[in-house]
Amino acid sequence: MVTLKGQHMYLRALEPEDLEFVYEIENDETIWEISNTQTPYSKFLLQQYLNNAHKDIYEVKQLRLVISSYEDKALGLIDIFDFDFKNKRAGIGILIKNENDRTKGYGSEALKLLVSYSFNKLNLHQLYCNISEDNEASLHLFKTMGFEIIGLKKDWNLINKNYKNEYLLQLLNSDVH
Repeated sequence: MVTLKGQHMYLRALEPEDLEFVYEIENDETIWEISNTQTPYSKFLLQQYLNNAHKDIYEVKQLRLVISSYEDKALGLIDIFDFDFKNKRAGIGILIKNENDRTKGYGSEALKLLVSYSFNKLNLHQLYCNISEDNEASLHLFKTMGFEIIGLKKDWNLINKNYKNEYLLQLLNSDVH
């Protein structure tokens, strides 16, 4: 896969040495709400996942990339999921792991690179994302990139015995200038 390079960061494929980084993210209960995770992941299971990360997006219907600084520090993950080649659409998600690395433009740059890759290399027609209505930072990020709120899913996710609404946002290739 072509490395996707930005001004302050780049996107790269998962490597075997990313095991500890992915393990920390997948087992961080504070972000389970974002990823719809409910149970911890073992290192064994994540190692198997990393061993298969090289498989083609057309086969596994997803692509996970590491957001990396030019100092080779793993900053976060960005995903294409529910890849639907027939209808030329996919979901997209992003996470910057440490709060200290947020609001520095890494997420915006990573999202811009992956949107461009999705439309120009994968020839997708549309991307979508699902964001909790109280996740103001993510809503701002995606709206800034041109995603539009197209719906509100009421009482969509049960979090700590309370239901939360979730927005559905969409970006059409024809809307990108």
